[in-house]
Amino acid sequence: MHCVILAAGTASRLRPLTDSTPKCLLQIGHRTILERTIRAVFHAGIIHFTIVVGFQDWKVKNFLKRNFPSLDFTFVVNNRFDTTNNAFSLLLARDEIIGHELLLLDGDILFDDEIIPLVMKSPRETTLAVRTSDSVGAEDVKVEVKEGGEIIRIGKELPAASAFGESIGIEKFSRGDTTKLYDTLEKRIKTENRVDEFYEASFQELIDGGTKIYAIDAGKYRSIEVDTPEDLQTAESLFS
Repeated sequence: MHCVILAAGTASRLRPLTDSTPKCLLQIGHRTILERTIRAVFHAGIIHFTIVVGFQDWKVKNFLKRNFPSLDFTFVVNNRFDTTNNAFSLLLARDEIIGHELLLLDGDILFDDEIIPLVMKSPRETTLAVRTSDSVGAEDVKVEVKEGGEIIRIGKELPAASAFGESIGIEKFSRGDTTKLYDTLEKRIKTENRVDEFYEASFQELIDGGTKIYAIDAGKYRSIEVDTPEDLQTAESLFS
């Protein structure tokens, strides 16, 4: 299994903290967000990492090479990081990932280490972790499921009242579904020019086409996406 971590964005809502620091290199306690992610994934048994970088990419590269010299990192640079979104970044990693199972993570999340093995050991070949504790907000990627946990809808625009919970940005795809995902990303981005959309739009197209993606409840574990100063403060209280 290969792990892709998306860490290309500028994190404009966290300025001035991110004026000269990629968001994934912000410190929570004594460790950066990215260091915590790499350690959690490595401890779950994965050694192959593809990191999609963009804003001040050299800082991310140097940090990982310095702190994890024995791990296998491939870096893919999104030179259009300021005008594209995470679906575009994910598509750029295609050549490194096709033919493998995929563990996909956003580069701006903090989470309990137990969530990675929870997802990897799921009997469902393609699944994503969902936070079911607490309420979901307008900016959260919400998930609706049917009996058995099969996802029927995913996206920020879904009504909170019907949501099973929030997708926290940790997904596992089988080898076959990884190929389907990249075919869908390529169609939407290269053919339809949807360069500024979230990758969940491609998840939804897969679901609509019959691909089964399941939600796994990670509700008892902590997780948070860091987008704003308020998120950062909450993350520090939870994980520092």
